[in-house]
Amino acid sequence: MGYPSVYPTGSTIYDPKECFNGYTCFRTHEGVVLIDMNGNVVHLWKGLEGFPAKPMPGGFVFGSTARRNPKYGYLDMEDLVLVDWNGNVVWKYAKYDRVKDGRKQKWMARVHHDFQVEGNPVGYYAPGMEPSPIGKPILMLGHKNTEAPHIAPGNILDDTIIVVSWEGKVTWEWRFSDHIEEMGFSEAARNTMHRNPNIVPAGGGMGDWAHVNSLSRLGPNRWQAKDKRFHRDNLIVSCRQTNTLMIINRRKPFNIVWRVGPDYGKSESLRRLGPIIGPHHVHMIPKGLPGEGNILVFDNGGRGGYGEPNPGATTGHNNVIRPWSRVIEFDPTTLDIVWEYTAQAGGAAPVVQDSRFYSVLVSSAQRL
Repeated sequence: MGYPSVYPTGSTIYDPKECFNGYTCFRTHEGVVLIDMNGNVVHLWKGLEGFPAKPMPGGFVFGSTARRNPKYGYLDMEDLVLVDWNGNVVWKYAKYDRVKDGRKQKWMARVHHDFQVEGNPVGYYAPGMEPSPIGKPILMLGHKNTEAPHIAPGNILDDTIIVVSWEGKVTWEWRFSDHIEEMGFSEAARNTMHRNPNIVPAGGGMGDWAHVNSLSRLGPNRWQAKDKRFHRDNLIVSCRQTNTLMIINRRKPFNIVWRVGPDYGKSESLRRLGPIIGPHHVHMIPKGLPGEGNILVFDNGGRGGYGEPNPGATTGHNNVIRPWSRVIEFDPTTLDIVWEYTAQAGGAAPVVQDSRFYSVLVSSAQRL
C-alpha cells in the first residue's frame, strides 16, 4: 500500500450555489491571512500569531504577537492583542502570570486555544449577535503552573478561565484543579492520573492533566427558561485529555452543572452517544441557526483518557482509542444524536476506510 507524496492545494472544490459564501481567517507561517472562496489571499496581517485568530467587525482581528518558548511553557501565547486592518495594535493584554523563562522574568497572558468577546457567544456568525471588540471584557482560557497533590505530585499545568476587563484587570478566575471532584473520574482514573497526569516535556516536565481546548458562552437558547443548567451566561468547555464536555455555572457556587464523559458506559443515553475522544470546539449552536440549542462538537478520536490498563494502554494513560473522527450534533437534555458526519457518511467503506475522516489533533466544526 502506497501513500501519495503530492497533494492538491488551494481551493480544490467550490460550488457557489451549495456553499455559505464568505471569507476564511487562519494563521500561516507568514501571519494571519484572510482568503476568499477561491483561495485568494485578500489580506495578510504579517507576523501576527493566531491561537486562534478571530476576525471582528470593522476590519479588526484578535491574535497574539509572540508564542512562548516551548522549552519553558506549553502552548502559551505571550499576549492577546486586537489589531486593526493595517496591523496597528489597538489593545493588548499580557499580565496574567509572571513567569521565569531561564534567567528572564516577564509578565505573560498565557492565553491558549480559545477566547470570546461580548455580543457573540461562540466566535462565529450568528444572526443578530455581532461581537463588540472595543471596550468590553474578554473571556479567555489561561494557564498557571501549580502544585496540586490531590491530582498528582510535581509540576501541574492547570487550565484556568479568566475574564479580563478592557483596562487589563482580571475580574474573575476559575481553576479546573479546584473542581476535579465534580468531573466524574473513577478511582482507577484518579490512580492513573496520579501516576501520569499527561506529562509534557516543557519546563522539565509538567502535567497537562485536562488540556482544555475550547471555551464559549451558551448564549440565549430554548432550554434556559426551564433548566438553569443552560443559563445563557453559563460556559461550555471541552477537555481533550479527559474526554469530557462540561457546562460551568457562571453564578455561585460556580460549579459544574452538566457533563458528558469521561465514563460513557454509565447510562443508556451515554452508551448511545458513544465515547467522545480528544474533543475540540464544543459549543451550543447559537439562536437563529439550524439546530439552535443543540451541542456541536468535533470528536477527534485518537487517544485520550485515564483508567484501567488495557492492551492498547498498558498503564491506563490514554486508555480510550479510536482511529477515526466524527462531528456530532446532539440534544443536551437527552444526549440523542441529531446529526453526525463520519467517513462512512461521506461514502467511505465501513471499517477499512473509517480513517479517511480523521484529525488526531485540533480541528473544529461550526454551523453555517
